[in-house]
Amino acid sequence: MWNKVVALLLIAATYIGITASGTGPHFVKLNVPANWPKPEYDFTRNPLSEEGIALGRQLFYDPILSADSTISCANCHLSYTAFTHVDHALSHGIHDSTGTRNSMTLVNLAWSTSFMWDGAVNHLDMQALAPISHPAEMGESAAGVVAKLQRSASYRERFLAAFGKPVSGETLLKALAQFELTLISDSSKYDRVMRHEDGEAFTDQEQNGYALFQAHCNSCHREPLFTTGAFANNGLPIDTFLVDKGRMRVTSDPSDSLKFKIPSLRNVEFSGPYMHDGRFKKLAQVAAHYSDGIRHGPTLAPELEAKIDLSPEDKVDLVAFLLTLTDKKFLFNPDLAFPRNETADRRNDTIVSSNNTNPNITR
Repeated sequence: MWNKVVALLLIAATYIGITASGTGPHFVKLNVPANWPKPEYDFTRNPLSEEGIALGRQLFYDPILSADSTISCANCHLSYTAFTHVDHALSHGIHDSTGTRNSMTLVNLAWSTSFMWDGAVNHLDMQALAPISHPAEMGESAAGVVAKLQRSASYRERFLAAFGKPVSGETLLKALAQFELTLISDSSKYDRVMRHEDGEAFTDQEQNGYALFQAHCNSCHREPLFTTGAFANNGLPIDTFLVDKGRMRVTSDPSDSLKFKIPSLRNVEFSGPYMHDGRFKKLAQVAAHYSDGIRHGPTLAPELEAKIDLSPEDKVDLVAFLLTLTDKKFLFNPDLAFPRNETADRRNDTIVSSNNTNPNITR
């Protein structure tokens, strides 16, 4: 009993020291790109801080979140490939297990109100629970992760600094959300052209591709986010092996059969393979599907009922425009990648932090 009392007193003393000294969370604001819609995320319930974002980043890249400490969030969401995986069609998890869907890209999440291909999660603060608890992904539980983090003095210290409270399922998920909210992509060639920066302009091929995009794609992949966040049946033939009914698995509504969340096309050059099951390896195959491969059915998106006539040249031009959505400043931003300058010494359980210069936040 005495040991428990001493432990509680130590935790309380640490908390009081952090809050009283004024070295607690240093709150920051998300830099919302000009002329973009207002974010959907409610920051009043999880205000961003330098400490919270840095902690979320460390957790994102730490395999401690999985049951056998071999799989991190980054295993399926690589920073330099648009925060998704590219070497296989379906997600891989612990014990060499294989999931049932391709991982979605993580980008501009502050503007999303639903997550996963079927929208099974409706709040970013809860999204990480899905992969953490999925037996073919991380195979762990929030309670199991919290127990492991509580054994780390460095993590205990960082959670107190970020939230003024100990490690818990709530603070774990909020820290991950804080980092993910900073994954903003708005510096592609397309963005520079739209902002009229430095005389940046589309080539004739890209301009023709943009016109084709606006005529045939923009209703679902709406600018500037390049998604409406809705769910749609895009006419893919059913995969007879997986038989994935998409949104219907969540709602049990037959009208949602074969509907999947419309993904953002930002950085699509780097995010293949494409579609919920990763069936297409190249953008040319995607363009060919919409031109020649649509399967009609009762839930097909109305926009796809009429045939989209694209010549071979049109398909090339459309892909050329899609390549202008590549944002290398985002893809190769060291402040979003693995925290190489922020290392945990497990033997001494200490952490050395670098100064974060994340351009997507303002102090």
